[in-house]
Amino acid sequence: MLKSMTGFGRCERITSEYKISVEIKAVNHRYLDLGLKMPKKFNYFEAAIRTLLKSYIQRGKVDLFINYEDYTQGNLCLKYNPSLAAEYMDYFKRMEEAFGIPNDITVSRLAQFPEVLTMEQVPDDEEHLWEILSEALKEAAEQFVKSRELEGEHLREDLLGKLDHMTVLVDQVEERFPQILKEYQGRLEDKVKELLAAAAIDENRIAAEVIVYADKICVDEEMVRLRSHIEATRAELLAGGSVGRKLDFIAQEMNREANTILSKSTDVTIADTAIALKTEIEKIREQIQNIE
Repeated sequence: MLKSMTGFGRCERITSEYKISVEIKAVNHRYLDLGLKMPKKFNYFEAAIRTLLKSYIQRGKVDLFINYEDYTQGNLCLKYNPSLAAEYMDYFKRMEEAFGIPNDITVSRLAQFPEVLTMEQVPDDEEHLWEILSEALKEAAEQFVKSRELEGEHLREDLLGKLDHMTVLVDQVEERFPQILKEYQGRLEDKVKELLAAAAIDENRIAAEVIVYADKICVDEEMVRLRSHIEATRAELLAGGSVGRKLDFIAQEMNREANTILSKSTDVTIADTAIALKTEIEKIREQIQNIE
């Protein structure tokens, strides 16, 4: 399907331990530009996040926002240092023997000495955390792609309508061309008659001048190429996929042909039509910038 480069997707995952919300939004860009805004604890997953997103997105300036709440209340645990406790007790015993005083140390008293019991942060289960995060990323990315596809369908319909209008304009140029030659021949004959008065007109010479003029203003090749570009654009739009760059190149070629038609034109009607063609091509180019 045809996809726009603008889109939005959101997902939220809540467990007894975490709340993770993911938002993805994008605007136009020539290439894929991923901007990640997330808590530091997710930096470990950055490479995996980028790889996952690239499977859904080919072009655009994409901003990813990840919010995280921890429900484990610090996720702390108590740690006992038996070797340090044993060292304390060994010194207490030495002191008892050296000074002849009783050792009245209790377990609760020993536990109060520095570093015997400590509070430590329990390491996150990275595999479990990534499982939750990746599910949220995938759902947000799927919503994001759907929004792009919906906008892409609107773009397709709009562009196909503009291509139909361009085809009508091309038909008008082709229909006008024989009339231009006929009008030129008539003006040329009238001018010759005026100059030569009653003298006979050399029809062959008139025909030769018309042929030279026709060759000068002929835009047959440009019209053929322009029709070909219109049909190529139509085919790419109907095929869908990531065709934005290709369509942009074709639009540049269409504009080149329209410029040539305008530069060769000596007829006001064709000049106006060529300007209308350029205007329509410019609108198409603007819309194509929104296609992935």
